[in-house]
Amino acid sequence: MPGPLDGIRVLELAGLGPAPYTAMMLADMGADVLRVDRPVSTLKGDPAKAVLNRGRRSVVVDLKAPGGAETVLRLAERADVLVEGFRPGVMERLGLGPDVCLHRNPRLVYGRMTGWGQHGPLAPAAGHDLNYLALSGALRLFARRGQPPATPPGLVADFGGGGMMLAFGVVCALLETSRSGLGQVIDAAMIDGVASLTAMLHGFLAQDRWVDEVGVNFSDGGSPHYDVHETADGRFVAVAAAEPQFYTEFLELLGLDPRAVPDRDDPAQREALREIIADVLRSRTRDEWEKVFDGTDACVTPVLSLTEAPAHPHNRAREVFTTAFDVVQPAPAPRLERTPGAIAGPPPRPGEGSVSALRDWGLADDEIAKLRDEGVIGAEPA
Repeated sequence: MPGPLDGIRVLELAGLGPAPYTAMMLADMGADVLRVDRPVSTLKGDPAKAVLNRGRRSVVVDLKAPGGAETVLRLAERADVLVEGFRPGVMERLGLGPDVCLHRNPRLVYGRMTGWGQHGPLAPAAGHDLNYLALSGALRLFARRGQPPATPPGLVADFGGGGMMLAFGVVCALLETSRSGLGQVIDAAMIDGVASLTAMLHGFLAQDRWVDEVGVNFSDGGSPHYDVHETADGRFVAVAAAEPQFYTEFLELLGLDPRAVPDRDDPAQREALREIIADVLRSRTRDEWEKVFDGTDACVTPVLSLTEAPAHPHNRAREVFTTAFDVVQPAPAPRLERTPGAIAGPPPRPGEGSVSALRDWGLADDEIAKLRDEGVIGAEPA
């Protein structure tokens, strides 16, 4: 069954992190993604196991060689979408900026993925997930009272605020192009995207339902019934018994009388309640508690590692994870009923599939041979 983006051609300028994630999402949904790799690859490790690069073909292009930019422009003429993740101005200096590309292909959706955006004082500066979290106000939400913020892996800003937002922007722009016949530029900045993720909390602030302090709110570690607790074996369970009926069930399964414990809504009694809950949870192992709470509405789950998660019965039943090209990895998401996504193939080595891809994208065999002989494109790996 073809995916929902079947027939959409995406030209991806090779990069790191969020832009490849965007391209992966589009490939999972059926788009034909051609990755333009550099002659000297920035990939580390075995490229055949680089999950972010799954589902596309690759062509190696020397953008600094005479004819390199023109080759990419030829491909952009055939593309519906171009995705790039360079700092502002780099694509323009390469002769591949949006004005040039849209002149050659007015229907092109030109997706730009940056940390700080295309304008603003920090636009030309380097940055990483941690910086965008910090400046958006989100990083402070990962702190416990009296402790510095945690350092999460690059998931929230890079992938949630960056790659996923760009994929959303691409699909929105493609929908609009189907009506107007015109392409446009998407300025997807991780600082914008991660700020968008804090919308609910800004609403809570305005409603006086949230205090701009660390570890005192109902879902930031301030509530013992909405927190992570250690178990007897040094592992952890996540407790999210927020609603009264779930909280009552949680206490009863702990063996506690809801009428005999401190009032959870009284800030002065929270630490006493925390000690009671923590002491009980430390009396059994994580897996023992999982059996107690399994199938209940107490909202308690084990905190699993990356290697444990694929084996969980729920994740197995839903096939949340899959094994492809001998690598365990997340399955395509979200799930469409009639035109579901699928992993189109393994990650390519740089240049793998280039000849067939260039043919499909309109280049003749003699042109491909000429570009290879001139060193503009690399030879396909053996």
